[in-house]
Amino acid sequence: MTTALITGATAGIGAAFARRLARDGHDVVLVARDAERLARQATELHDRHGIEASTLRADLATEEGITAVARRLGDRRHPVDLLVNNAGFGTKGRFLEVSEEDELRMLRVHCEAVLRLTSAAAGAMRERGRGGVVNVASVAAFVPRGTYGASKAWVVQFTQGAAQDLADSGVRMLALCPGFVRTEFHERAGMSASDVPGWMWLDADRVVDAALKDLARGRTLSVPDARYKTLLGASKLVPRGLLGRVSSSSGRKYAPK
Repeated sequence: MTTALITGATAGIGAAFARRLARDGHDVVLVARDAERLARQATELHDRHGIEASTLRADLATEEGITAVARRLGDRRHPVDLLVNNAGFGTKGRFLEVSEEDELRMLRVHCEAVLRLTSAAAGAMRERGRGGVVNVASVAAFVPRGTYGASKAWVVQFTQGAAQDLADSGVRMLALCPGFVRTEFHERAGMSASDVPGWMWLDADRVVDAALKDLARGRTLSVPDARYKTLLGASKLVPRGLLGRVSSSSGRKYAPK
């Protein structure tokens, strides 16, 4: 029996990873800030799939939270075979409209936590000669879109660079870059996504299916769904200045009115 640790596990893509991995027979370690939701989720996964589901309450915007999860990932007596770095959030507003505190908090969750947790997990995995890490980024990584897009671009570059450094070690690394996914993400950020065209929405379970297939194939980048692959291909033909203006305008359109 293998074990997967998922951050941001109680909602959205994180919850979809937990469901899929538990269904496939993996024990899971669920990480999030809400202890009550964690307990409910762990009980449901255990009862439905007969796996061991443990919980770890941690806020990855804090030193204590990152340290606690890193310590669990480095536990050689209870190894983690798959890490899913999914925890993250968005903010509304343009640069200088969002507080510097919130910007730094985002960088800590999206970048520092991903770096430290990946390091803790990959170090133990390399010793065993096997394991995998999925770092959840976004298609926003490929367009100029403020701190959120910049942090996700870092996740992609970091993951693919680490994958090269760990080649032939038995440790697989994947940056997952979904587009709009039906989750709590926009609601938590106070954003309205009601104007997003229906064809742009992805299902979280299908995103997870695509990610796990790409990880098994040894890929280092996963962009679920042909629609977004096409959009990203087309974006490479658009001048960066124009792309930035369109991205900024779209971001404001889907933010709170």
